[in-house]
Amino acid sequence: MKAILALEDGKIFQGRSFGASGERCGEVVFNTSMTGYQEIITDPSYKGQIVTMTYPLIGNYGVNREDVESRKPFLEGFVVKECSKIASNWRSSQSLADYLKENNILGIEGIDTRALTLHIRQAGAMKAILSTKGLDGKELVQKAKNSEGLVGIDLVKEVTSKKIYVWSQIKDKGYKVIVLDCGVKYNILRKLIENKCRVVVVPANTGPGEILKMKPDGLLLSNGPGDPAAVKYVIDTTRRLIGRVPIFGICLGHQILGLALGGKTYKLKFGHHGANHPVKDLKTGKVFITVQNHGFCVDMDSLNKKEVEITHINLNDQTLEGMRHKKLPIFSVQFHPEASAGPHDAGYLFEEFIKMMEKYA
Repeated sequence: MKAILALEDGKIFQGRSFGASGERCGEVVFNTSMTGYQEIITDPSYKGQIVTMTYPLIGNYGVNREDVESRKPFLEGFVVKECSKIASNWRSSQSLADYLKENNILGIEGIDTRALTLHIRQAGAMKAILSTKGLDGKELVQKAKNSEGLVGIDLVKEVTSKKIYVWSQIKDKGYKVIVLDCGVKYNILRKLIENKCRVVVVPANTGPGEILKMKPDGLLLSNGPGDPAAVKYVIDTTRRLIGRVPIFGICLGHQILGLALGGKTYKLKFGHHGANHPVKDLKTGKVFITVQNHGFCVDMDSLNKKEVEITHINLNDQTLEGMRHKKLPIFSVQFHPEASAGPHDAGYLFEEFIKMMEKYA
């Protein structure tokens, strides 16, 4: 079946459909990971986006039920050069195409993903539409223009859990961590369990009073999709918990913490999406290769330097990647220390969170 990817600036790419059929709008971005397509597809941070893989052959090891990062895929569409017809891996339970179809996700293959990626790098991430039913290019471009995009839109409410739940019971009497679920990846929860934490996940709209009643040893602000400035209720909750409980923010959680501390956020030209982004730890001078997925960033110049210390910098574009409060038990990073999939260089940050909870227990 024919499929078309139409961008709001008039650029059109024609290809073949795989997965579900229909029509979806979203912001088109590119991901530079060579592996881990299953984890990318099931990352809730991609809600509202159409993801292009720069690596040309995708789907060759299939899909399995163990490596998903959320209850279902939330992205709007998936773009590849070639979707492998053969899935060869002992853990594979189905093909990528069948998985996308089962979850009603549109896919398009057979387009020049290099040309699309270069276009996004030059023109920036933009609104787009992926369609198998409407093939009129001009009409699709207009639909893309009319779609709502990401700025000012609360996408967290689309991906957060609907109720409070305990992730896993452990025998050890470890620290109790409340995870404010803005679209949390499961591997963040797995990493907390590995560090002997008792993990309780709460919906993003859970108030500070309810969180404090649970008597947490620490609060983790999770990753999630979209514009952090649009999630005002999470910013307010975070602001009211500052100084009352140790806080660790990851990705969107980092941005929300920046806003709660009085900073500002802005939209990046084409975002950071991939498993090969170099980040420098300013304290040690070490450089880590990190997993990233975000389109917004905290403006480091907007932070109060008397209270907040910059801890990590992105070596590609010198943007803010980490911060720490100078007096209170608070720190956050823009990248994903839990990886999945990707390098595990930054996994030590979970141990830092444990040490912080120990100190302020």
